[in-house]
Amino acid sequence: MADFTPWTLFVDVGIISVLLLIGKLMRVKIKLIQKLFIPPSLLAGFMGLALGPHGFDVIPLSTQTGTYAGILIAFIFGALPLTSQKAKGDGATIGSMWAYSQAGMLLQWAFGGLLGLLILNQIWPLNPAFGITMPSGFCGGHGTAAAIGQAFGQFGYDEILTLAMTAATFGIVASVILGLTIIKWGTKKGYTSFLTNYDDLPHELRTGLLPKEKRESMGESSCSSISIDPLTFNLIIVTIIALGGYCISKIVSYFMPGFELPVFSCAFVVGILLKKIFDKTKVSEYICPQTVGHISGTFTDLLVAFGIASIKISVVMEYIVPLLILLVSGLVVTLTYVLIMARKLMKECWFEKAIFTWGWFTGTMAMGIALLRVVDPKMRSRCLDSYALAYLFIAPVEISLITFAPVAFLNGYGLLFAGICLAAGLAVLLTARFKGWFIKKH
Repeated sequence: MADFTPWTLFVDVGIISVLLLIGKLMRVKIKLIQKLFIPPSLLAGFMGLALGPHGFDVIPLSTQTGTYAGILIAFIFGALPLTSQKAKGDGATIGSMWAYSQAGMLLQWAFGGLLGLLILNQIWPLNPAFGITMPSGFCGGHGTAAAIGQAFGQFGYDEILTLAMTAATFGIVASVILGLTIIKWGTKKGYTSFLTNYDDLPHELRTGLLPKEKRESMGESSCSSISIDPLTFNLIIVTIIALGGYCISKIVSYFMPGFELPVFSCAFVVGILLKKIFDKTKVSEYICPQTVGHISGTFTDLLVAFGIASIKISVVMEYIVPLLILLVSGLVVTLTYVLIMARKLMKECWFEKAIFTWGWFTGTMAMGIALLRVVDPKMRSRCLDSYALAYLFIAPVEISLITFAPVAFLNGYGLLFAGICLAAGLAVLLTARFKGWFIKKH
């Protein structure tokens, strides 16, 4: 491998930027891509994979694309506390969304871990953590896949990053294609509350280009550009949080050799602490959640593109049969849970909330929103309101799963970890039953 220099980073970002622009042009011009709602970041990643060092090697992408994904996830999780809302709203509605989402997440991790350990590992000589690459990529997306892969990579298990990234890519494609199929089925069955004809979707949803009358502000300017640009101000706050997470991770590993907390987990904690300080000192009044959200979205697009480009096709082909069994089984179980439990827990707009959760549980939260906009363009279901508030309680659990899963599997406690996830998921559903959040049959 050639020596890595700052110019290597410059060239990599430049190449991915070109591929992202080409991907956006393809989304605007190609009808098939519009019908499948494939995001430009996914197209850029596929082009980077095909033309980069792990494919035909015709563009000078470096072999560090997987490392970039691990860094970018620290920025994304560091920004998360700055964009969170305060938990206010109807308790039962938020509780139902929390139980539905939290149990589904825990059960997906349990299913992946148990399927890998108890069945797939008995047939093929696999890494004990093979099964959790599915929930890492599905529910967590490319960000979690990068975090999990980086954690295992520190101990020489580099294949986990490729497998988790493959799961995330497979999940996004499945979330879109199957999600649109589910929507067509739901409209025919009359399950949708606001969409009566799938073919009546607005043109801007297909192309991703907004007409002038539908454009919104990206955020507020809280600083005068004569002192510091508002975008710079918000960006440096996110960067400081990510750097703080990196420093804590290194301090922990210094005092506890052999144990290293993921940087993104530490960044999330630093973000929470600084958010409390900012709230007390009124600094939060000058931090724009919308601007921070767009900064996080930028990092997410880059992460997806770099993450897919880092997939090693030779590793995927080596594990292709057990990987397909794992991913297809994960899709079936997730789809079954999403559709059945939504009807049992959601009193209103169950289909809209189910299709959003399907996109989230198999792709990313952004894919969930994209599918939700198809069935609820004006957001009258208030699904995102319930999700945003419920996620305040889900986020710590998700961070814990991503943080401690590698620790458990690397130390031989994978079965215990999966068992705890299963028990916790069932406990959440029992709590929902006890609280009366399940819909009573008349």
